[in-house]
Amino acid sequence: MYVCMCNALTDKQIAAVVAAGADRPHDVYAACGCRAQCGGCTGTILSMVRAGCSAGGK
Repeated sequence: MYVCMCNALTDKQIAAVVAAGADRPHDVYAACGCRAQCGGCTGTILSMVRAGCSAGGK
């Protein structure tokens, strides 16, 4: 499912980047070679990062 329409980022792409160590939305965008555009997805990405961090034991 698309999480970020501006950059065409999917939940699977974001999950992979979080699993690889991204711990802030900025890091997720950077790892995907883009940056926040409208900001509408930032809250969802932050939630995914927090869920990944707690699941990963950080």
